[in-house]
Amino acid sequence: MSLASEPIRFLLNGEERSVSGVKPTVTILEHLRRTEHLTGTKEGCAEGDCGACTVLLCEPDGAGGLKRRAVNACIQFLPSLHGRAVETIEHLGRNGPHPLQAALVERHGSQCGFCTPGFVMQLHAGWLNGALHDREGRGDRQGVKDTIAGNLCRCTGYGPIVEAGLDLARLPVPDSAIEDAETAARLSALRGTGPFRYETAEGLWLSPRDADELADTYVEHPQALLVAGATDVGLWVTKQHRDLPVLIDVSRAADLRLIEEGPGALFIGAGVTHTEAHQRLAEIHPDIGELVRRFAGRQIRNAGTIGGNIANGSPIGDMAPVLIALGAKVYLRQGDVARVLPLEDFFIAYGRQDRGEAEFVAALEVPVLSGNQTFACHKISKRFDSDISAVLAAFRLTIEDGLVAEARLAFGGMAGTPKRAAGAEAVLTGKPFDEAAARRAAEALAEDFTPLDDMRASAAYRLTVARNLLVRFGQEAAGAPRSRILEIA
Repeated sequence: MSLASEPIRFLLNGEERSVSGVKPTVTILEHLRRTEHLTGTKEGCAEGDCGACTVLLCEPDGAGGLKRRAVNACIQFLPSLHGRAVETIEHLGRNGPHPLQAALVERHGSQCGFCTPGFVMQLHAGWLNGALHDREGRGDRQGVKDTIAGNLCRCTGYGPIVEAGLDLARLPVPDSAIEDAETAARLSALRGTGPFRYETAEGLWLSPRDADELADTYVEHPQALLVAGATDVGLWVTKQHRDLPVLIDVSRAADLRLIEEGPGALFIGAGVTHTEAHQRLAEIHPDIGELVRRFAGRQIRNAGTIGGNIANGSPIGDMAPVLIALGAKVYLRQGDVARVLPLEDFFIAYGRQDRGEAEFVAALEVPVLSGNQTFACHKISKRFDSDISAVLAAFRLTIEDGLVAEARLAFGGMAGTPKRAAGAEAVLTGKPFDEAAARRAAEALAEDFTPLDDMRASAAYRLTVARNLLVRFGQEAAGAPRSRILEIA
């Protein structure tokens, strides 16, 4: 029997709210500005790129405290706040100017001021989470720059904003353990113990608590759209103005938010965010850590999930080629039936995945590298930070007795799906790997791919870059430094 609809209960700047009758796809930003009249949070791009809408989303950390993460309010749906708390720029200044606000004034880090609240909230989150500091606890310029990579300013320039962030990093983070514990207890009471159902005449929002409930809920509503961080789906509403009548929120399924180690592999639940997976993936290979660092802005990484990046089937999604090169497997579930398949087999054609009705991505099994394997991955985009890849290349070779026993060369942006380069792999297999072998394999890429041709890059550019990256891999295997300038002869 279906559950009765509940109101959305959450804390807004420390005060309890109970909201009913609002369309489930109303964004947090819309509610803040139009209903709460908290206009410090701005709307810039409405797609999670500019950071002007940054707020802090808070929830219990499972240890009696509170976990805060910066997110883009413009693409987060209001029902996602149930049992959580949101803090805005108004809350930060409730007891007078925050030290960061004072530092921005002192450093002349604001001109038109439109983007400033987003910078303040993002740097505040970085300060609380230690992202502004190096390993010795000192202010770290690169850490400040990484923190605000998802924020745009067209007036001041980033110099004085970075200096203000460094000023903040020199100050001790206040001890809020008691206050956080009290807030966590309030949120647990607001959330309740059962699954959450919110319904209006315009739509239905369902939040199962674990994978079993998710499986049952999806079977009951097979037409539903699954949503985790809404970093993709949110744009369907803000940009495409689509009606999404039934949404199932997977972010509360606790067993989908686990990372576990198994024999020779890492198991990542589909609900694990990019931020949560970052360090564990970096331990497999530093290139993967660097890729995740460049994956959108921190607000997006705090909300978007590894499973979501795979399930949407994008041909330019950054994680799929990397995981395919590593030999990852995807775990799928439909009701009580589970199955596993190699990740490369999950992608059938553009916009099509091997996923049946009411079947969902539950987890990914990601092999770690063994001693006889070499790996590299590279992201090519017009901007270094917060940009969609033109080409994403990932390579893993297994070397036995000086010969390539297995080659896995995966690319994104080169076809309608993330795809392995079977012809190039065949050229390498059974032979020594060096620059000459890499050049021979690079020539075979023209048979493996008919690259995409769009506003991000031409087909010719993509093919040339893909070849160059494979040659670079061969040069590095032969001992050439990564700084060497490469080109195909």
